[in-house]
Order: sequence, then C-alpha cells, then structure tokens
Amino acid sequence: MTTILPEFPTSPGVTRVTARALLLGDRIEAAGLERSDMISSTPLAFHAGAKGFVALYRFGVAVMVGLSPLEEDSVLKQVQLRVSGPHEHIDDESAILEISPDLDDKVPPGGAIAIKDLSAQRLLVVADALAKSVSLGRDEREVNAVFDIIEPFATELARNGRPPWKRRSMLRLIGQTLLVQHRVSGHVAVEEKPDVLWDRPDLERLYARLEDEYELKERAGTLKRKLDTIVETARTLTDMIDANRATRLEVTVVILIMAEILLTLGQIIFWRH
Repeated sequence: MTTILPEFPTSPGVTRVTARALLLGDRIEAAGLERSDMISSTPLAFHAGAKGFVALYRFGVAVMVGLSPLEEDSVLKQVQLRVSGPHEHIDDESAILEISPDLDDKVPPGGAIAIKDLSAQRLLVVADALAKSVSLGRDEREVNAVFDIIEPFATELARNGRPPWKRRSMLRLIGQTLLVQHRVSGHVAVEEKPDVLWDRPDLERLYARLEDEYELKERAGTLKRKLDTIVETARTLTDMIDANRATRLEVTVVILIMAEILLTLGQIIFWRH
C-alpha cells in the first residue's frame, strides 16, 4: 500500500509547472534509493529540487514534475545508475499542469491539465498516467516495426503461394512479440489503477479523465490485438515451414528407399549374369 506524506505547498492564483515522463530503459531498480522525504514506495516517489517531485517506475520510467533542467540532470545522473537495459533513444511525454484552488480537476483535450493543488496524491495520479503513456508509445513503435518485418513474409506467401524458408526469423518474431506482451500485461499493467486511489477514492475522476485523454485502455487493447495477430501469423508461417520440411523429408526417405531397392535389384541381376 502506498504511504503518503504531507502535500506540496501551493501559491495563490494559477501557477503552471511542467511534468515530464522519460522512458530510460527496460527496468529501474529502485531498491536502495529510499530516502527520508519519500512520498510513496510503489512507485518510489520523493521530493527533489526546490519544490519538485520525482516518481520512479519499475518498468523503466522516471516522471519529474516542477524541476529545472539542472535539477532534472542531477536526478537523472543518480537514476541512470539503476537502469537495466538502457535505451539509446529516450522516449519522453510532457504535460503542462495548471494549479489553482479555484480549478476543478479537468483534462481538456490537448490542453493543460487543471488540478486544484500540487498534492502528492494528485501528482502520483498524473505521474501514473504519463508513465503508462510513454511506455505504451515505445511498445506501439516496436509492434509496428515487427509488422514491417512480417509484411514481406506475408507478401511472398500471397505472391508465390510458398512460405519463406526462414524459420529462425519466424521464431525471433514470436520471441519479440512475447516480450512486448509480457511488458504490457506484467510490468506496465495499463489496466490497473494506481495504488494511491485506495487512499484517495475522490481522485478516481481525475484518473479516469487522464486515462481518457491518453487513451490508455484503447491503446492497450489495440496493442493486444496487434500482438495476437503477429503471434498467429508467425505461428501459421512456422507451421507451414515445418509441414514443407516434413514433406521434403518424406520425399527424401522415399527416394532413398527406391534407390536402395534399385541397387539391390541391380546387384541380383548382376550376379545372375
């Protein structure tokens, strides 16, 4: 269960801060980074900079709110030491937060996220949505790349009526697809709500609006359908390759048997003469 500490102070009027989600790698090992000003343990969240906020997600995402560029660099230098499978290209997702006690928690399409205050609870809700969105973006790109690889195989099958003879490539595609499936369903858990909502059910509406704005469920559903299609296509092509190999093996065995029979008959005829 998430443990929440006191809220961030708010200033009168409307203030604007930037929230950034960075996909640093395959996984962040947050064990050992706990600190006295920790806001949450799952995800690990804490204060940083003058009045900023950082949340680290095990599926490789760091969310930073209200930090200056120098403060972000300082945090990233510490976090990157705990990143497994770092990415050469770091995906990022940014959002502008508008904070005022007079504002309701709203997420207008394509606009700034309006929230009442910079409470730790609200920031955890926003960070969860941003982290899932940037992770889904990486998975969508990888799945589209797999589609680009598998298309020539399907084109060859449609044109020639013969499957490609690259069984290892098919198995590699299945492996890549299974990795993305595992990440979406296991690590990221897009359809699961953040733990903070157990303590603050009044923030359910804010999370629902963020979920709609970033289309988290729809994107996860589309990913699942694409992954199922890739797995089914790859398995079908693999089965066809195996069937063709089995047929060729049977033909080879028949030819060898016939050759042995002919050789035996030739020897019999030779000895009789």
